[in-house]
Amino acid sequence: MARDVAVLIGSLRKDSLNRKLAHAIMEIAPSSLKLEEVPIIDLPLYNPDLDDAPLAPWTALRQRIKRAEAVLFVTPEHNRSVPAALKNAIDIASRPYGANAWNGKPAAVVSASPGAIGGFGANHHLRQSLVFLNMAPLQQPEAYIGHADKLFGADGKLNNDGTRKFLGDFLAAFDKFIGVNAA
Repeated sequence: MARDVAVLIGSLRKDSLNRKLAHAIMEIAPSSLKLEEVPIIDLPLYNPDLDDAPLAPWTALRQRIKRAEAVLFVTPEHNRSVPAALKNAIDIASRPYGANAWNGKPAAVVSASPGAIGGFGANHHLRQSLVFLNMAPLQQPEAYIGHADKLFGADGKLNNDGTRKFLGDFLAAFDKFIGVNAA
């Protein structure tokens, strides 16, 4: 049976590089991994005043994350951090206090940008949150995809064999990591 991996994409843009990358990752994934995007675009901002009567999108996100065996984050970098929408999703699924849906989940982070350092700041800032949330983040291989604007054809498909091989190796390592770290 394939491992259930929730995929959160930090960019909300329909044609973003990170969305294209996430879709490429889902296509490359071995049959042992079932990668499924968990949309975050319509999540209302987290407000602890609503914890006693949570909004339906919050409840759906929390339940989906709890069902997942692992989580893959694919994110751009915004001001050396993660995009606000991704941080909001993280906050929603970690609350209310004592009901952290992320708790104990193996995780991996892929960041991509047109720049040379491939979203390094966002990748590491996100890892800080994952540790606090008691997630087990994959440490190696690290995945910073630089010059991502050069990796996709006009059809939006990944057209770089070196990146495809790297992502395949990354997914194989993540699959093994999930097997060792799944709750």
